[in-house]
Amino acid sequence: MNPTRSLSNAGLAADPTALKALRYGAGKDGNDKAALKEAAKQFESLFMRELIKSMREATQKSGLMEGEGADLGTDLLDQQFAVQLSGLPGGLSEAIERQLARQMQTSAPDAAGAQSALPSAGEISTVGRASAGGRQAGFVDQHSQAAAVVARESGIPASFMIGQAGHETGWGKSEIRHADGTPSHNLFGIKATGGWKGKVAEITTTEYINGEPRKVTAKFRAYDSYADSFRDYASLIGNSPRYDKVMDQLGSVQGFATGLQKAGYATDPQYAAKLSRAINTTLSLQRAQG
Repeated sequence: MNPTRSLSNAGLAADPTALKALRYGAGKDGNDKAALKEAAKQFESLFMRELIKSMREATQKSGLMEGEGADLGTDLLDQQFAVQLSGLPGGLSEAIERQLARQMQTSAPDAAGAQSALPSAGEISTVGRASAGGRQAGFVDQHSQAAAVVARESGIPASFMIGQAGHETGWGKSEIRHADGTPSHNLFGIKATGGWKGKVAEITTTEYINGEPRKVTAKFRAYDSYADSFRDYASLIGNSPRYDKVMDQLGSVQGFATGLQKAGYATDPQYAAKLSRAINTTLSLQRAQG
């Protein structure tokens, strides 16, 4: 039996150790076009699984159904999506197939040479995670200048504001938009309550009511620019007595995040932990960017 063909479409996406059989099969049947096509599809499945996983980790905000059981269910769902998205006409697998064919033509004619032409699970995993990391780095770079200006005016560290904006918007992926799809420029999820007289964007969001998540329709502030969003956020945190204790924690990521949660900035019971991770991610990216 051909070990490459015997692998199910879900094999590699679900179990990276299946690479051993795949690499063996590709090495044994390197000139078999069907085997090469199956190898490319399997590698695309693994890549897509890592990409979906990275995107989910970067954008998860609600805290809904967290725990080991939910993690297993989410992982299985990611595997299913990865398999469904693999092998489509014009997709990544065709490019992988062409690359593998070129590499195997120039490799040694034995099985070991063909196997060495295939990437490892670690190499594919790195590519998938780099995609999500690239989105985060782009978000930090995009808003660094506006955040720095407001940081000088307010005293709130730019990294704290960018990290919170990244968390609230899924690093720009789930930004609040108007009904026509145009951006509201609201990076911090500030609602249009009280005496707000400016523009408004109305969306469906998740709120925790008595500890239970509920979908509700809410109105959020809208701005003419992202700079206005940073400035309004800093004004809210710096001038409201509600956040006095938050302003006392500007030297601590954990203290700042915990202070916001205690002050009721968000209803998510895991908000402080998630915000701390987002701010620390921003700090790491800022150091890397120099």
